[in-house]
Amino acid sequence: MNQASQEILVENDKVRVGRWTFPPGSETGQHRHAMAYVVVPMTTGTLVVRDAQGQRDNNLVAGSPYYGDAGVEHNVFNESSAQIVFLEVELK
Repeated sequence: MNQASQEILVENDKVRVGRWTFPPGSETGQHRHAMAYVVVPMTTGTLVVRDAQGQRDNNLVAGSPYYGDAGVEHNVFNESSAQIVFLEVELK
């Protein structure tokens, strides 16, 4: 599987904002979030999340944000045929 890519757009002592781009067939790789975060989808689509509890679909809707706690550990996959993009705002 290919790697999804992250471009850091803003970083200061309070936040880090990155744009994640998931081409079809890409993944983040297993990772743990060191900070609480807010994801703001830029596109509508479904990503697959795999963690210790199993696998589930994460249905993203453009412009509909969601919150995640620090310590979340998972891998995120784009198994669809469309590119998916979101902004991730990490709270320092």
